[in-house]
Amino acid sequence: MRKIPFSYALASLLVLALVIWLAFGNFQRFQTTPPDAPARSEAGSRVEIVVQQSTPFIPQQIVQGQLTAERETTLRANVAGFVAEKPVAQGSRVAAGDTLLVLDNDALPEQLQQARDELAVAEAEYAGARNLRQRELISQPELLRLQSALSASAASVAQLQKQLDDSRPTAPFDGVLNRVQVELGDLLQPGEEWSQLVDDRRLKGAAWVSQQQVGDLSEGLPVTARLLNGDHLEGELTFVSHRAEEATRSFYIEATLDNPAGKRLAGGSAELTITLPPRQVHTLSPALLSLNSEGQLAVKHLDENDTVQQTTVELVSADTQHAYVTGLPDPLRLITLGAGMVDIGETVTPVPVEEAIISQPAEQDSVHAPVD
Repeated sequence: MRKIPFSYALASLLVLALVIWLAFGNFQRFQTTPPDAPARSEAGSRVEIVVQQSTPFIPQQIVQGQLTAERETTLRANVAGFVAEKPVAQGSRVAAGDTLLVLDNDALPEQLQQARDELAVAEAEYAGARNLRQRELISQPELLRLQSALSASAASVAQLQKQLDDSRPTAPFDGVLNRVQVELGDLLQPGEEWSQLVDDRRLKGAAWVSQQQVGDLSEGLPVTARLLNGDHLEGELTFVSHRAEEATRSFYIEATLDNPAGKRLAGGSAELTITLPPRQVHTLSPALLSLNSEGQLAVKHLDENDTVQQTTVELVSADTQHAYVTGLPDPLRLITLGAGMVDIGETVTPVPVEEAIISQPAEQDSVHAPVD
């Protein structure tokens, strides 16, 4: 009888074992009906929560603005004349009333003195005529004629005095004489610009804010201006427009800023930070915000009966890590994990964040939204 090779015998045994395993294996895996589901816990779904109190928060609005001097004016000639003197150099700081320029006055001082002398004569004649009229030695029309001559002399003196003053323009307020555009001998015509006076001891920060921002602004709020070199100026909001600009639908605002060092900043740009009144807010992760059925921002939390609630909130401020909202109860039992798996009005089992972290296996990472 021929002997069967060992390799053939081993292969036959393996095939036989495979057939037996397929025929009598775990039939449970091939059942057509699913196994009975385990009974759901009567306590309801488990959600991770954290209890937090509201905290004071000082919101801020940051806008880009432009700095201008609090007061500045263009100086123009009131009378024609040649530039005779320049008593103040360009860039000098002057006080109100200082003479800034002298024009050729065409003998105005002598003319003014003559007009004053004629006024004195007219006053004496009128005074004598009044005495005569009281004694009825002159007629009433003659007295009125002398009175008219007196008025004409007074008007002539006033006109010449104004012409003399206009030929010696003075500073209307304290400031710096900026950009003197005339030289000695130049002829100025009435209305011609010759310099600019700038009072930069205080500055105005002008900016535009959107319709969403303007509702929180009011005069008197603190303002800090950050300059391009990193320096800061302090001041307050002094004007908020009551009407939006037609093209952009934005509102014009002004802030008055102190510039005690007299830095040359007028005409430059700055970042204006407006500090709003403090508010009580809850701080949470932006991932915990959702939209309710009306499209408003809302947050899910638990009430004292462990029932899921959803409350509409107002977003005060936000960044990539935190959202600052108002409108939530205080204290707040905030759902930090599992909010998307439960419905409003459902009773759940709350698990504080600390217990959830302790009960997790060491090899798993805890995943929940960051909450301050």
